[in-house]
Amino acid sequence: MSVRNLDALFRPASIALIADGPVGAVLARNLFAGGFDGPVMPVTQGARSVGSALAYPSVAALPMAPDLAVIAAPPDTLPGVIAELGGRGTRAAAVVGIDRPAAAKGTEGARLRQAMLDAARPHLLRILGPDGFGLMAPHRGVNASLGHVAPRAGDLAFVSQSGTVAAAVLDWATRRGIGFSHVVSLGGMADVDFGDMLDWLAADSRTRAVLLHIETISHARKFMSAARIAARTRPVVVIRPGRGDRRAGDADGLIGPDAVYDAAFRRAGMLRVFDLAELFDAVETLASGLRVDGERLAILTNGAGLGLLAAEALADAGGTVAVPAAATARRLGIAGTDPPGPVDLGDAAPADRFARALDALLADSGRDAVLVVNGPSAIADPVEAARAVAGMVAETAKRDGRRPPVLASWLGAAAETRRLFAEARIPGYDTPGQAARAFMHLARHRRNQVLLMQTPPALPEDFQPDANAARAVIAVALAEGRTELTAAEARAVLEAYRIPLLPEGDAPPPEAHPLVLGIDEDPLFGPVLLFGQGGAAAELLHDGVAALPPLNAVLARDLMRRARVWRLLQGYRGRPAPDLDAVALTLVKLSQLAADLSEVAALRINPLLAAAAGVLAPGAAIRVQPPLPPGTPRFAIRPYPQRLVQHLALRDGREVTLRPVRPEDEPAIREMLQRSSPEDVRLRFFSAMRSFSHEFAARLTQIDYDREMALVAEAEEDGRRAILGAVRIIADPDGETAEYGIMVRSDLKGHGLGHRLMSEIIDYARSRGLKRIFGEVLRENVTMLRMAEELGFARADVPDEPGIIHVTISLDDLPALSQHSA
Repeated sequence: MSVRNLDALFRPASIALIADGPVGAVLARNLFAGGFDGPVMPVTQGARSVGSALAYPSVAALPMAPDLAVIAAPPDTLPGVIAELGGRGTRAAAVVGIDRPAAAKGTEGARLRQAMLDAARPHLLRILGPDGFGLMAPHRGVNASLGHVAPRAGDLAFVSQSGTVAAAVLDWATRRGIGFSHVVSLGGMADVDFGDMLDWLAADSRTRAVLLHIETISHARKFMSAARIAARTRPVVVIRPGRGDRRAGDADGLIGPDAVYDAAFRRAGMLRVFDLAELFDAVETLASGLRVDGERLAILTNGAGLGLLAAEALADAGGTVAVPAAATARRLGIAGTDPPGPVDLGDAAPADRFARALDALLADSGRDAVLVVNGPSAIADPVEAARAVAGMVAETAKRDGRRPPVLASWLGAAAETRRLFAEARIPGYDTPGQAARAFMHLARHRRNQVLLMQTPPALPEDFQPDANAARAVIAVALAEGRTELTAAEARAVLEAYRIPLLPEGDAPPPEAHPLVLGIDEDPLFGPVLLFGQGGAAAELLHDGVAALPPLNAVLARDLMRRARVWRLLQGYRGRPAPDLDAVALTLVKLSQLAADLSEVAALRINPLLAAAAGVLAPGAAIRVQPPLPPGTPRFAIRPYPQRLVQHLALRDGREVTLRPVRPEDEPAIREMLQRSSPEDVRLRFFSAMRSFSHEFAARLTQIDYDREMALVAEAEEDGRRAILGAVRIIADPDGETAEYGIMVRSDLKGHGLGHRLMSEIIDYARSRGLKRIFGEVLRENVTMLRMAEELGFARADVPDEPGIIHVTISLDDLPALSQHSA
């Protein structure tokens, strides 16, 4: 259901409180003290008033339908209360309560949750909880929680499953003056879950960053879609316990369930941290606006020991100390030092020496950021050193047009030092280790974001898997009642997906690296791809990493880099590096196999022999199951919708392939825009654009097929494939309404391509259950307005925007359009 009626939860006009006893007293105190400017109406049979507010004996007696009901009532009464509220017109309810015994959360708890949902569904009433801490929206004066402190209004949102963790975070943040836009405890997540909250917060202008405490996720695909959208617009930082849990992992013990969660967080572009202090450190660091392009940190200090502490913390977090270039080393006076490490100026270093050294390091291309560490000194003034650093940062920013990536750690910093760094927008940290970890927060977040936007290379044209041949092999085993393929059958499946096989009886190549590649089925996220060190010791080494399919070559490389075996795969002591492109391609092939064959429940290639000449698989262990019905969602991230590919002819006879966009289409999309007239580009994007950046084009081609769809028309031109036009829709989180956009290359107008693209996207939207499509069209774009009218769109003026026309079409009872001739 997503964000529908969540405005009543976080922006209510009126609130009813249905609660008695100690819990009700806490809720009443918080609601009345929160500063809410609407009516708070207690419902109780035990008193005529609560505080200074008149109480009502029943929901029916309320003088108005409350937007939000805050409920702390006996569990068996909840479905009836929800039904009564829904009948009055209430749109949201927060079911609040202290944690109950585990027995109450079993079968009986599930029955009550379902009964609540059944009671709410006819009225579209949203439920937060049950058994949650409640919610706080400080900007609206809403404190419908069991919190012992009221947070300041701020721009961080914190969402947790645990009321205890929420209370601890509130306490921690209050002592440090940190404010919130939202504090939400999801509790049992009968209805509102993390996906809903991410969709809501992604559109909230008061929320600068999102903090999540996650134990479990209820709907993987909804979560992944919402998380990928939210993480593109603001930092999303997540903490989850369970890193060491391998008890319920894959059959080989390569990974545990937490590894799959970790893969999901990475794929969504979120940053994961591991304790509450790190959670807030990460948010503050990411919110500083600093950008880094890699993981090389130059360390400048007045104490060798402090520099080494920073370097060790950096190494532990996966970063490296930057090595100054020879010219930089000469400027710093450290030429010839071995091994290179932190730049130590000595405890007597005056302020101007800090400034000169920082200037030299900022000019060096071999670093991605600079950390300046200062320890107390009886000789040199630390405040003057801080002033010099801040001045150099300001001077560099003015010269280069962007703020340089500089972090600082001034041990025992005075208030003046903190003020100087705050004014210069230099993130400051209490310890060198904390600062080094903060740099790695920037680096890891940037890496995850880049992965969202990278353009993968196209697959080799000769990779044409034979899914039908693989299905036939599996069907024989299933017909015989077997769940395991024989060695010969498994080799046949690998051969169908063009995975090179070691000839039977041949010895493995002597210098081949043994790897393990596989597919597992996670009960929540569906198919998962595995990679790690292979061979007989794989189960003992636990060098397994996971990724969510679908994978492309870029994502496959990222998966490989996260395994410890990656360092061995670079070659060492005369042993050549294997063909890493071949390994990555094998992972991509397994990703395609997982997408095609729901019959494959688990697959292991151990070992995959990786050598300089390529890869060879002696065989595989494959477990099979009956195929799922067509269209059954399996992947947490919807894979490429191959079924939408079709071929058609334009009015001039030109043969065109119509298909969903792929990430690797970025260059072709940019070429299409560059070959269009500036006027046509302006009419499409509402602004004059002379160039099209990678980031801009990537957002057009790297889409979430579950929430968006973009169809491109592709044809052969001059011996290569070119994109002639594209149409897209982006659906709202509720899956009811979508906005469209369309562009046809300027030289191809008048051939019916635009009309055909619009017809196809309208039919697709209707097949997905959308109810309306709308668009904003410049009034001067008469061609688009005429086509919209021909297709049945209604027109309306946009208030305060005289140059824009709003067009919309209802998809209910609309006849199929895509059969019309082009």
